[in-house]
Formats: sequence, C-alpha cells, structure tokens
Amino acid sequence: MSSSASIAEDLFRRESARLVAMLTGQLGVHRLELAEDVVQEALVRALQTWPYRGVPENPAAWLTLTARNLALDHLRREQRWLEKEEGIAHERERWSASPEARVEDTGAFTDDTLRMLFVCCHPQLSAEAQTALALRTLCGLSPAEIAAAFLTSEAAIAKRLVRARQRIRELALPFAVPGPEELPARLDGVLGTLYLLFNEGYKASAGERLVREELCHEAIRLGLLLAAHPATRAPRTHALLALMLLNAARLPARTDDAGNLLRLHEQDRRTWNPAMIQRGIHYLALAATGDAVSEYHLEAGIAACHSTAADDAATDWPRILALYDQLVRLNPSPVVALNRAVAVARVHGAQAGLDAIEAIPGRATLESYHFLHAVRGTLNAELGNQSEALAHFRKAESLAALPAEREFLARRIRECGG
Repeated sequence: MSSSASIAEDLFRRESARLVAMLTGQLGVHRLELAEDVVQEALVRALQTWPYRGVPENPAAWLTLTARNLALDHLRREQRWLEKEEGIAHERERWSASPEARVEDTGAFTDDTLRMLFVCCHPQLSAEAQTALALRTLCGLSPAEIAAAFLTSEAAIAKRLVRARQRIRELALPFAVPGPEELPARLDGVLGTLYLLFNEGYKASAGERLVREELCHEAIRLGLLLAAHPATRAPRTHALLALMLLNAARLPARTDDAGNLLRLHEQDRRTWNPAMIQRGIHYLALAATGDAVSEYHLEAGIAACHSTAADDAATDWPRILALYDQLVRLNPSPVVALNRAVAVARVHGAQAGLDAIEAIPGRATLESYHFLHAVRGTLNAELGNQSEALAHFRKAESLAALPAEREFLARRIRECGG
C-alpha cells in the first residue's frame, strides 16, 4: 500500500465518525444514510487521487470539503436545490466557522458527536438498537466489532442496524438534544455506548493492534463533556469516567515493545499514568453522591483496586471479589460471572475458580469466547493439569482474533510442552 493510501485510510478511521455526525447535524437525521455514503465516497476519492496528486496540506479539511460537496451535489440531483438553497447557504456559514468558536452552554451540547449520540439513543428505539446504531454511525465500528461487543453474530447486528434506521425514518426524529427533563431516558444509552467504545479501544476485537488508544481517548473526551454539563452531571456519569480513566492509565503497559500482550502481574507499573489514576480516583469520589450504585461504580472500584496497588502481591483480591459479588447481582451476564471466577481463583485457589466457571448460568454462550478457554487453561496449569491446560490453550488460540492474543497463547502452549 502506498504511503498516501495508508495516510488516507488512517485519517478516515479517525475522522469518519466526526464527519458523519457533522453532516447529519446539518442535513437532518433523515439524511443519516446520505451522510454515511458521502463520507465513504470522500475516502474513495482520496484513495484515487492522493497517490497521483499528493496528500493535501490539510487532509482532514480535504475530506470534510469533499464530503460536504458530495452531499450538496446529491441535493441538487434530487432537484431540491431551490427550496434548500437558503438553508444550505446558512449551513455553509456554520461549516466554515472554527469548531473552537462554538462554546458549550448549559442549554445544549454543541459537540456534533455527542449531539448525535443523544439522537441515536432515542427512547423509541430499543436499547440494543440505540447502542448498535451509535457505535456504527458515530464511533466507526464495523458490524463485526459491534457483534463482538454483544457476543452475537455479524448478521444479527446488520439486521439490527437496518431496523434502527427504518425506525428513525418512520419517526422522523429531529436533530435536537432533548430537554433536561428528557435526558434521563437517554443518558443510560449514551453511557452504555461510551463504555463499549472504550472497551473496543482497550482490547480490540479485530485488526492488527491489541490496543486502539484513539477510541479510549475519544470515549474519555465525550465522558468529560457529559461530566461538565449540568444536565448530565450524574453519579453514574462520574463512575463511568472514573472507570475509563483508571483503565486508560494502564494502556502503555498492556503490551511490550514488540506488541506482545502482558498480563497485569507482568506489567511495569512505573509506566502507568499516575496523573490519570489520580483523576480517576477524583471522579470515583464524585460518583459516591446519592444512593444508587451502578455497574460503573462497581467496575470503577475494581479498577481502583488494581490501579492503586503498589505491586501485584499488594492487590486486594478479597475486596475485588466482594465487588464482583455485587456486580454479578446487578448484571448476571456470563462474561461478568467469568471475570468473577478469576477473582474467586485468586482468593480461594485455582480449583475454586474452575468450579465457579462450571457454575456459570448460560455458560454455553461463552464457548466461542477465547478468554473462557484461556482462563481454564491458566487455572489447570496452576493445578498441574498440563494436558488439560494445553487443550484449553489450543482451543483459545483457535478462537483468538488478534495476532497479539494468538502469540500470547502460543507462548502458553509452549510452556505446557505443546
């Protein structure tokens, strides 16, 4: 791949969500598919022209201008130019204004992505449709990546997206942030989307990289906007922000120089970001107001136990297990139960961890999840059951999607004599 093509594709991954949000904000939610189409076409044109004409001085501005012009051309072709001309001229002035000139106020969000998140999280859409639509349209995740987050199939996510877009057209949803009295019905959907976006950055479900830091930082940026706004400055917002900051503080230590996965006890804690940890603890303290305890509160508490431990031996595993006991009552999903089983093993031993795995309700849904088999392999290895550990590690390796994960599991297989 030429350097110009590589630049175009990298830029598109970073800019596509912003462009779709901006264009949909100008054209209206009923033009969501048009916004997606013209942004895709802008990338195609970049790939066609940049290798021959060179990369423009401001590639992001080039993509923005190209996508905008393609959208305007489409409106002209629909023979609606005369009735749209005045409105388009007005929007052209908005598009040309510096983003820094727009100031957040207490009445409305002005960040395009955040505005569109609230539109996607309309209460007349199902919770699953809200999140899938937001992750696809605004966060740029593929149907396969979204399917990994939901532990479902890519085809199921594709159908969910089609139904969500049809519902939006039927409802003719306006591009407007709901009033303060409507925000509680949408905030949970927005927070859930940011949670999954961060998770995809923290541990990618596809591609060559284990960590996609840009997704983590975008989720944190949007979380900070929510925490700063009077209408969404809620304890669960602060708790999610604390969780993301505490986990993001450990990003530099998650892989070695060769990109190989490092487990928590293998990480160099000197590379953790102490300022980010301190900021996470600050937001966790803010989350303590009120009586409600959300899943984000409990997960942030677990992250705080890891982030504040001086070393692996000092980790307060009994406290972590107690938090998981509460979390699995709030969210009795097989994934949460599997993570709890790891904590059980750290407190009560490897056999207790294996027993906890066997007791997971709905465990069959995890059979295609490589982490299940990796945990089983690790616990069997600790018990000296090398042949069983080897079988589980091989199963995990066959299911792992990322090169870093497969290399990690290959090392474990070699350690077991495979």
